[in-house]
Amino acid sequence: MQHPILANRTRLIIWGLAWLFLGIGQALLYYFAYGKFVNISIADALLSLLIFSVLALSIWYPFNYFTLGKENPLSLILNLLAIGVVSVVLWILISKGILLLLLPDRNIHQEYWDVTLLYRIGTGLFIYMLVILSYFLFVSLSNLSEKKAREAKLESLVKETELKMLRSQINPHFLFNSLNSISSLTISDPDKARDMVIKLSEFMRYALSKKDEQPVTLRSELDNLRLYFDIEKVRFGDRLTTDENIDENCLDTKMPVMLLQPLYENAIKHGVYESTQRVTIVTEAKRTDGHIEIKITNNFESVPSSRKGTGTGLLNVSRRLELYYGKNASIKTTRENDVYSVSLIIPSEV
Repeated sequence: MQHPILANRTRLIIWGLAWLFLGIGQALLYYFAYGKFVNISIADALLSLLIFSVLALSIWYPFNYFTLGKENPLSLILNLLAIGVVSVVLWILISKGILLLLLPDRNIHQEYWDVTLLYRIGTGLFIYMLVILSYFLFVSLSNLSEKKAREAKLESLVKETELKMLRSQINPHFLFNSLNSISSLTISDPDKARDMVIKLSEFMRYALSKKDEQPVTLRSELDNLRLYFDIEKVRFGDRLTTDENIDENCLDTKMPVMLLQPLYENAIKHGVYESTQRVTIVTEAKRTDGHIEIKITNNFESVPSSRKGTGTGLLNVSRRLELYYGKNASIKTTRENDVYSVSLIIPSEV
């Protein structure tokens, strides 16, 4: 662990100001307690605490060594006491040497030293305790910060993993059915089969090339979904038609990749598959109050369906919205007059 004071400029400034405050406090105490030695005592107070501030910075290294070790509490306390005694003794000896330079008259020096010695020892031990407590506080804050950083990273990894899992749950039947259609077309219409292979490869390249939850524009999502419809139209022919009513101001909106795909798969599965009539899938997008509303509707035949959905597609979309946008997005479905609609409301800016 780096030195908590020297590695941070702001802390170093606060550290210096704290020692300056202590020095001024001690100088005032000397001024009122030892009026006989006013000039010397004030200079001594400021210089001695300057010396202690430098010693206090160096105390960090043995403190860090012993606190990082696997020593029992008693051993740690004894080591810290030993460091304190050595530090205070060094401080007193260095201060005494400087004081001797300030007071060439040894008689005055000895008298002043005898008067202040006990106070120095008490002050040194008290300040040492404050320094040690400060270092314990820095270590605790650092450990807490690292713990929060690890938890945030773990939460991010869990979230990213869940998003990848949800994104990967594209209906595999689409791929199998497309390959079967291509297989049939290679005999009846080779040119159309080749065109379908190209579109399928472009669609899969888009689905697989986007890393993680890299946001894409609504424009690129719609372009890819048109490939999806072109592929499905080969299978269903005139039974499937599409229509779009897109506000141009919505096309650059960012959104999770492949977010809309499960909704169109549901429209195909529960609309076109189950209908003998033409099914039209309509996509609308408009901007309202700082949000983008994307609405997907399709007609269907109101007859008992042999295909009962599990709701996985809608649940996946809902969960991805929650993970990506939080509470700023929503999804709503309605079923009325043989028309099924899904509305997504997402922020216009992520």
